[in-house]
Amino acid sequence: MIVRSMDEVNDTEADIKTENWRSRRIILAKEKVGFSFHETVLYAGTESTFWYANHVELVHCIEGEAELTNEETGEKHTITPGTLYLLNGHEKHTVRPKTDFRVLCVFNPPVTGREVHDENGVYPLVVEEDAPA
Repeated sequence: MIVRSMDEVNDTEADIKTENWRSRRIILAKEKVGFSFHETVLYAGTESTFWYANHVELVHCIEGEAELTNEETGEKHTITPGTLYLLNGHEKHTVRPKTDFRVLCVFNPPVTGREVHDENGVYPLVVEEDAPA
């Protein structure tokens, strides 16, 4: 059983901060449960384009409002608390928060926490070494 508070994640290497967003990676590949789990806040007035070519991501909004654009189709959605989206087709997408936008995210395969978005918004597929959980 894993029990972890956000205080244990804050200001560690699992707490990733950029000028557009902050992502606290709560469960990572090293836990060996088949997914990773993150809480992310995207800041109001920013714009971020992502393309998870190597991962499926589920995003569940718990606070705020944002416009989500599928860059492949041009389709736009308003995302508010209680709404989720699943990038099951590895869709390149842009998020434009109208307010600070807090979401809970699940990635499969799980991220290790060492990934960095490349110039296309893609996380490379990084595999966790066989280390004790």
